[in-house]
Amino acid sequence: MTTTLRPTGPSKQSADGARERTYDVCDNGRPVGAVEISTDPAFGATAGVLRSLRIDATHRRRGRGVIAALAAEEVLRGWGCAQVRLEVPADNDAARRLAASLGYTERSRNMIKSLPQDPPALPGGLVARPMSEEEFGHWETTAVTAYAQDWIDRGVPADQALRKSEADQARLLPHGLSSEGVRLHVLVHDGAVVGHIWVARFEKGPGSLIGWVYDVEVREEYRGRGYGRALMLEAEGMALAAGVDRLGLHVFAANTPALRLYESLGYATTNHNLAKPL
Repeated sequence: MTTTLRPTGPSKQSADGARERTYDVCDNGRPVGAVEISTDPAFGATAGVLRSLRIDATHRRRGRGVIAALAAEEVLRGWGCAQVRLEVPADNDAARRLAASLGYTERSRNMIKSLPQDPPALPGGLVARPMSEEEFGHWETTAVTAYAQDWIDRGVPADQALRKSEADQARLLPHGLSSEGVRLHVLVHDGAVVGHIWVARFEKGPGSLIGWVYDVEVREEYRGRGYGRALMLEAEGMALAAGVDRLGLHVFAANTPALRLYESLGYATTNHNLAKPL
């Protein structure tokens, strides 16, 4: 058995340098699957994505998936990529085992919750209100660098992390607090702002809108008092007010307290986001 990759067409390259290509996975020249790779639009040209890998059912369990993935990584190295990532659905145990055998580790995961019909009440003594323009200005000055640092702390090169953070901010908040579908609220206790939450509409699929928690933070001096849970309850009300009945989020795998909080609130994992250096 000789397993190789054969391009299905020319490599596509955009004006900003992004690349993508699809290959047949061949066994002695005969197609038995397909693999699709690209550079990462979020992190830039030195980050690769294994976008899909399929081996036909009758040709599985013979090592072809491993060989195809390794060959795809070699192509990405040739493109100048220093790392590669992939997404695995939570219910695809076989894909997770394959990724683990290839040296991928979990970087983060996506989670989602179906919301109750009525918004939950905040605990006594807490109120939430929309973030003011002045508060938004203070938050915006540090938000890009703080989010970039989150990625840097998890092994993403600084230039890639900053690129993603700046691009996300520009895409998601093009008009600040006036951006369409965006809501930023602050949580107040005894007159003091103790944290904030950012929720916006997110198109999960064609014609399918959900709410998405883009940022949630309790100020350092107020942590450990249950304000994070209260902010997530506020997020549910914000999503329901926006006309959506599901709320999703992205959480770093190493953030165990946050994972436990979201699980206790009824969020379920939908995707594992894995990565490895090349």
